[in-house]
Amino acid sequence: MSFTPLSFINNTVSSIPPSGIRKFFDVASEMKDAISLGVGEPDFITPWHIRNEGIYSLEKGKTHYTSNSGLKELREAVASYLNRRFGLNYDGVSQVVITVGGSEAIDLFLRTVINPGDEVLIPEPSFVCYKPITRLAGGVPVTIKTKAENKFKLTPEELKKAITPKTKVLVLPYPSNPTGGIMEKEDLEALVPVIKEANIMVISDEIYGELTYGKKHVSIASFEGMAERTVLVSGFSKAFAMTGWRLGYACGHPDIIKAMTKVHQYAIMSAPTTAQYAAISALENGDGDIEYMCSEYDKRRKLIVGGFNKMGLECFEPEGAFYAFPCIKATGLSSEEFCEKLLFDKKVAVVPGNAFGESGEGFIRCSYAYSVENIKKALERIEDFLNANNLLK
Repeated sequence: MSFTPLSFINNTVSSIPPSGIRKFFDVASEMKDAISLGVGEPDFITPWHIRNEGIYSLEKGKTHYTSNSGLKELREAVASYLNRRFGLNYDGVSQVVITVGGSEAIDLFLRTVINPGDEVLIPEPSFVCYKPITRLAGGVPVTIKTKAENKFKLTPEELKKAITPKTKVLVLPYPSNPTGGIMEKEDLEALVPVIKEANIMVISDEIYGELTYGKKHVSIASFEGMAERTVLVSGFSKAFAMTGWRLGYACGHPDIIKAMTKVHQYAIMSAPTTAQYAAISALENGDGDIEYMCSEYDKRRKLIVGGFNKMGLECFEPEGAFYAFPCIKATGLSSEEFCEKLLFDKKVAVVPGNAFGESGEGFIRCSYAYSVENIKKALERIEDFLNANNLLK
């Protein structure tokens, strides 16, 4: 009998499609003179004081495992930072675990709490990892379609309608990738009684919490009775331009964090030691870096949103993260068709909105974590593409 490797692959893994984010970026990377607005990665270099602390840790020979939960100094720094920046109260010893990026923290939480058949509510459009990770944990992803007319916020009515006796977890992905939508204090406050009545947990993905424009980020964990039923997930990739360092964290009730650490212990052991030492400097000395990068993103945000609206592609004004999510329905093309034609006609890579769920169809995601020069060139090429193909009549 011949050996067929594909027949050995887990059925759930086989059924999960590859991420729609990388598809067009990978093609663009092979194209000469292509401009990509596809990948959500800061174009800034990690600030020097952070890099220097990582280098210094290596020079001192700090190259061994840390504790499974992460360096005690880093966990305490995370707790102090969240208190100082967002008014949250966590004990760094018992309520924080350091992970390999925010994505591992999401995976840890869902594997820790989900039993086969449990439902996880996921507002969409949203980051591509939530549904696959839910399925890999044995759960059932249930999507809630948010709407552009509501600024892509999750409403209490939509949430209540989606809850069933099998619901166990709500994912709160705000500020949002891909829409740039945020949940303000009053928006979150309206969800709290629904969550409590249903007796479900929340995983609040706040990786873009520092990147808001004009309105300070509020965590649902700050509301009375919500800290114990919320696991806050964040990291260093976006606010501190540390994508390649692969470092994140999760905060929550000590019992949940202890159980998550058990899974982390067997799957990972501990997060990268060098990155952990660097992250301490980010948290303790990085406020100015955050403010500078956020102000630069704000300039780019205004440029790209204004550009799309001027050329006739209606674009909701994002209030967080670093993505614009213009509507391309007026062109008559699907999201996939638009992105494919734009890439091959004008060498501009953007991501089709349906990569972030069915409710993203008719939109495209464009990251503005790129230089002003590249954004201007991309906007010119997109407008040329629309005019050459007579797509806006």
